[in-house]
Amino acid sequence: MTNFLSLADVADLDALIRSGIDAKANPFADQHLGKNKTIGLIFFNSSLRTRISTQKAAQNLGMNVITMNVGQDSWGLEMEDGVIMNSDKAEHVREAAAVIGRYCNIIGIRAFAELKDRAKDYQEQVMHQFARYAGVPIVNLESATRHPLQSLADCITIEEVKQSNPSLPAKPKVVLTWLPHFKPLPQAVANSFSEWMNARAKAGDVEFVVTHPEGYELAPEFVGNARVIYNQDEAFEGADFIYGKNWSSYTHYGQVLTQDPSWAVTMNDIRLSNHGKFMHCLPVRRNLKVSDEVLDSPHSLVIEQAANREWSAQAVLKEILLTL
Repeated sequence: MTNFLSLADVADLDALIRSGIDAKANPFADQHLGKNKTIGLIFFNSSLRTRISTQKAAQNLGMNVITMNVGQDSWGLEMEDGVIMNSDKAEHVREAAAVIGRYCNIIGIRAFAELKDRAKDYQEQVMHQFARYAGVPIVNLESATRHPLQSLADCITIEEVKQSNPSLPAKPKVVLTWLPHFKPLPQAVANSFSEWMNARAKAGDVEFVVTHPEGYELAPEFVGNARVIYNQDEAFEGADFIYGKNWSSYTHYGQVLTQDPSWAVTMNDIRLSNHGKFMHCLPVRRNLKVSDEVLDSPHSLVIEQAANREWSAQAVLKEILLTL
């Protein structure tokens, strides 16, 4: 693995999931791989789980870790090529990425969608500019359109539940549901989860369903072959896993079209399912998106998912270190 920008960089998804589970069982088995190597974690946006889990994973592998918040710990970075730099950006990514690449063996980048220009966001300019100029492997810590480390942690979580619960069907039903929110949020987590679940569905490991109000359709390349149902109750029937996430409109880009509270997940929704487990990437606004009763119940996997972020990051970093 040279870069980890999306699922397309993964040669063997089953093996990567197993690697994460193995790392969880023996976190320090591969410390020799990262000895005397450094990872730089570059954040254009806020983070809690991604920052801590990736740092911990790198340390488990024996790496040194440098963390930087762009615009606070560094100059603002210009991403456009060929511009006259007479605005608020003091340094160009050409120099910044190249210099960081001289200091670090791997660079992790976190940069959200701006939700103003769909074409620009979906070009993934920040990720591609760093990959172009850094000269070292790049890891996507969440981008404008994807959050692959989260999706790998989600796959690890689902696999662990399957292994520990023999009563689950061999092909459990996984439902991604839109949740209400009062401000526009990116499609990155929903896109990425769909992309990875479609891969699992193609392998015969899950049945994948997406449910949301009309107008919240995801980009076709991410929906893939998923069954789309506009009635949440119908989608939840017989579900083994319910993954909740808000996203703003893709067609009416970045807009909030509805805040319908009936789309929030409650125990009534869980009762429609097959004793379904609830998943969410966090942070989550309690009693706006999901009820306390669900989050605090044995049905909730949100803490296990967050814990597995360490092991998804470790699996990815191990794959990259093996190529250095």
